[in-house]
Amino acid sequence: MSDIRVLVVEDDPLTAQAHATYVGRLDGFVLAGVAHSAGEAARVLEDRGSVDLVLLDMHLPDGHGLGLLQRLRAAGDLVDVIAVTAARETEVVRRAMAHGISFYLLKPFTFATFRARLEQYAEFRAHVATAPDEVVQDEVDRMLGALRPVASELPKGMSAETLRAVVAVVREADGPRSASEVAAALGASRVTARRYLEHLADSGMLQRGQRYGSGRPEVEYAAR
Repeated sequence: MSDIRVLVVEDDPLTAQAHATYVGRLDGFVLAGVAHSAGEAARVLEDRGSVDLVLLDMHLPDGHGLGLLQRLRAAGDLVDVIAVTAARETEVVRRAMAHGISFYLLKPFTFATFRARLEQYAEFRAHVATAPDEVVQDEVDRMLGALRPVASELPKGMSAETLRAVVAVVREADGPRSASEVAAALGASRVTARRYLEHLADSGMLQRGQRYGSGRPEVEYAAR
């Protein structure tokens, strides 16, 4: 499967560069370009074959991101879009969802959260790419499930977003990580990190190990 080509649409130069750098750190993704306005993004997207995914800010100097999204859909352009924005208004979220965004990612966020979202998107594309011309219900459920995990399956008090962030931290590590190390990467408490790590280990998504040092052995976690 070829790399996913990503267009970053963000008016702030430093933020745009940060998001472009994030894309460059992910296996299976390649930066197709950076646009600092809706007009610039529209010009890049005229060459439809050059972009698979748009990371779209909502506050642009020449209009709202929703306006660009609406124009794309009206023109029949079904390019995948992830909203990456500080816009928290419920109406904006609702309208963005109505126009078929894959995710709505609120700033600020960590690289772990960014990675988790894009990995979910890549999983969805992989399901679509291998699906037959006509699908049965189970295949539809798998495709949609890659984008919309059911939060109700998590224990009370856990969020799907934090769970994905924990998984991303462990996956990108160069070796097993302890609860303290995961907590530091997430900016969370050790107790919170350990709760998520134990849930993932119990679910079979991570494996536990023992780290021996000068003191008591410490539990560590690694991707399977």
